[in-house]
Amino acid sequence: MTVFTDPSRRPRTRRRPVAATGALAATALFLAACGGEGSTGGDASAAPADGHGAEHAPAVHSHVHGLGIDPADGRLYVATHEGVFTADDSGKPRRVGDSRDDFMGFTVAGDRTFLASGHPAPGSGEPANHGLIRSTDAGRSWTTASLKGEADFHALDHVKGTVYGYDSTGGTLRVSEDGGATWKDRARLQALDIAVSPTDPDRLVATTTEGVARSADGGRNFARGEQPAMEFVSWAAPDALYGIDFTGTLHLSGDGGTTWKKTATVPGGQPQALTAVSAGHLLAATQDGVYESKDAGKTFTKRLTVANGSH
Repeated sequence: MTVFTDPSRRPRTRRRPVAATGALAATALFLAACGGEGSTGGDASAAPADGHGAEHAPAVHSHVHGLGIDPADGRLYVATHEGVFTADDSGKPRRVGDSRDDFMGFTVAGDRTFLASGHPAPGSGEPANHGLIRSTDAGRSWTTASLKGEADFHALDHVKGTVYGYDSTGGTLRVSEDGGATWKDRARLQALDIAVSPTDPDRLVATTTEGVARSADGGRNFARGEQPAMEFVSWAAPDALYGIDFTGTLHLSGDGGTTWKKTATVPGGQPQALTAVSAGHLLAATQDGVYESKDAGKTFTKRLTVANGSH
């Protein structure tokens, strides 16, 4: 079986050409992975929804890269190409703090505690890559945790004090066992998203052009990706690993990614982000909105409209 391995343990090998279907998937991966330079800015404003969920869902005018719920108060947070947004008391989007940075990897790590990565706003004079940044006030302010100017984590996940990040600068999975202060390099692979078992930090999956690749040794080695191919994954419970494919079809695996079943289709076109808050509570961003399900994907309610969200 072909595996992606720890770079310190294997020689470099020449990558084989990707088949046509894989090339299409790879194009989608790279388009989704970085903030679109052609996306237009501007503050969020109200806009009509498309008939799913709320009758008039307010809009965020930026590509979405991450989603989360703060366990401290149950508030929704949306990480975008131009800052982090939340909904105010009336349901309208409000930018959190003053940052207009490009937030790429994003995860809620605890009460009012967020981890993220990405790029500073144009003209800031900061290094091009944030490394890992942390907020302990629900996104109002951010401090550097590690790797400033070095790493660009396009995906982040954590469990039991272990933080995993997929660093796009070298196509390397990295792991921190001290909350993000120091890092070790694990496998090199071409991936868009990662998800870690909520009960076992050594088990994780990654989305690749060949399908979902699994690791049982902390990301040192990955088996070849297996179909169906997913764009984003999120692991909420031992028997609730969710994936969403390039068409917006939601899949569920009860055995850690060995088998999958289709459960629903998220409205709004190609997905931009997926977070499983719990086994039955899902958040998904697509080309036209941020959707929430509290019944494991049976029904979705539009929380926010995404305007100018495609690349």
